[in-house]
Amino acid sequence: MRIAQLDGRPVLLTEDGAIDVPADLAADLFARWDDLREWSAHATGARPYDPSDLQAPVRAPRQIFAVALNYRPHTAEAGYEEPTAPLVFTKFPTCLTGPYTTVELPPGDVDWELELVAVIGHEARNVPVEKGWEPVAALTVGQDLSERLAQLAGRPAQFSLAKSHPGFGPLGPALVSLDEVDDPDDLELTCELNGEVVQHDRTGDMIFPIPQLVSYLSGFCTLLPGDLIFTGTPAGVGNRRSPQRFLTPDDELVSRIGGVGEMRHTFRRRATR
Repeated sequence: MRIAQLDGRPVLLTEDGAIDVPADLAADLFARWDDLREWSAHATGARPYDPSDLQAPVRAPRQIFAVALNYRPHTAEAGYEEPTAPLVFTKFPTCLTGPYTTVELPPGDVDWELELVAVIGHEARNVPVEKGWEPVAALTVGQDLSERLAQLAGRPAQFSLAKSHPGFGPLGPALVSLDEVDDPDDLELTCELNGEVVQHDRTGDMIFPIPQLVSYLSGFCTLLPGDLIFTGTPAGVGNRRSPQRFLTPDDELVSRIGGVGEMRHTFRRRATR
């Protein structure tokens, strides 16, 4: 099942097009997730749609968690020791944007970070690692866009604001239920910039896989339906290249995770007032 947002309402994406989710299910997607899956197996009435009209599949999450240095090659390229516990920060919900938008670049050095995003389906607290997949309703593709000058200016570095400019949380194209992917613990990630592969890895190389992240976070915070967990980025980010490379106007960034989906974004300079 693939649930997206189109024209401000949830739809089921199929090979034939988009099918509007019934109002009673749309009113509280995650509370009715099992009913939604049952309905999706027999849903009809698909209509054509333009993928560029898709919006972020979670409209207003109450919490967005993000994890730093969760792939060993990325940890090494950043010059750090492998963490012994997840390194967690937050992105603010107003940064979210859809899977096919143009993002405005603020002043500074804007970098890409392809990430698998886990979407929480029901309230969860103190979840054992062995049950860490249970609160996860779906997966989606995310980009943790980051303005590096502000992010790294402080001592210690300050992450959240520099990663929360408008459009800095691309998400989509859909919420993909776990039964849609062959192995949710081992998915291929590929990020391309203007046709060049800049990141490539598999989620099986995470230092802290999703069940560990869910268990760890739920030991501190109550996880809520619709919460997002950006699970970390592989090696290949721009500020660790030599020479460094950052996003510029008219770049095209393609973010792809096997079995989950693909996003495409372009960029423009923020208009001056």
